[in-house]
Amino acid sequence: MKTATSKNTPAITSVKARAVVTPISRPLKNAFGVIDVAPLLLIDVATDQGITGRSYLFAYSKLTLKPFVHLVEEIGRDLVGKPVVPYDLMAAMDAKFRLLGWQGLVGMAVAGLDMAFWDILGYAAGKPVVELLGGSPRPIRAYDSFGAVEADTDEKALRRSLEQGFKGIKTKGGDGDAANDERRIKGLRKLLGPDIALMLDFNQSLDPAEAKRRVDRLAPYDLTWIEEPVAQENLSGHAEVREASPIPIQAGENWWFPRGFAEAIAAGASDFIMPDLMKVGGITGWLNVAAQADAASIPMSSHILPEASAHVMAVTPSAHWLEVLDFAGAILANPIKITDGTVTARGPGLGLEWNEAAIAKYQLA
Repeated sequence: MKTATSKNTPAITSVKARAVVTPISRPLKNAFGVIDVAPLLLIDVATDQGITGRSYLFAYSKLTLKPFVHLVEEIGRDLVGKPVVPYDLMAAMDAKFRLLGWQGLVGMAVAGLDMAFWDILGYAAGKPVVELLGGSPRPIRAYDSFGAVEADTDEKALRRSLEQGFKGIKTKGGDGDAANDERRIKGLRKLLGPDIALMLDFNQSLDPAEAKRRVDRLAPYDLTWIEEPVAQENLSGHAEVREASPIPIQAGENWWFPRGFAEAIAAGASDFIMPDLMKVGGITGWLNVAAQADAASIPMSSHILPEASAHVMAVTPSAHWLEVLDFAGAILANPIKITDGTVTARGPGLGLEWNEAAIAKYQLA
């Protein structure tokens, strides 16, 4: 039986993608190098009602941007004329790419389009997306996400975060030996005091045996979590580290779509999960994983994309922490706003408006 679609439902008329390389406020050093600019893909989905849905994706490397633009626009050509019904469109794209698989640029493209679809529906209703999901805009507790920082040389930036009201700080590890990790965490804990949550992200840089050694060494410093200690696809390795760890294990930013989270939860891979909207399948995929997390009583945080994450975190039953990592501020007309260490969803839609003058300045030819 065919599903009836309301005559008031917008239909897609075009999909446009643009690549920009924007400055970021502070370099992010991790175990594998330094991120000093943000390669972003901007997506605009136009409709027959004059509404344009927007979303953006963090492309990780400038090398991916040109093929990323082409991929999104090619997928978009097949969507022209279709009504903006996110669940139906997700099912159609699932079928289209089932044999190819959902990882990599294809999965990110699908997620980016899904977020733009929800943005369209929010604009059409004159409401923020969170209200379409049955919730309301509310302050979501956030942590400020740093690279590998030091208590002495980065004290000014860290104190600025505390002045903004952040009650959590994340740093990176794994760029040196265990003694270096302990020295860094010891200094940060002393600077921040006992009441600020401190998280450590290893960015998949260790094997399970080394991860267990380092976790034991860091146990005295009251860490809120250890993030991605081993390779993201090594679910049994994550479970092994988790079983031995006195510190909760966080993971999920690199698990793909709801199926990936179902496998990880079944494997007991982590104490906490933190889906990334651009890898979990956008807003449609997030809602599925939020239900899984609720059923399994797993606290759920977000990874990057704070503007859109504030909408979905507000309807996530086990909502934990929202990550603030501002990659898009330079090209947004209304950059993210921090109020007493929290972020509140803005609308209509996802609340994204482009700063076209800035885009022209940073756009990749």
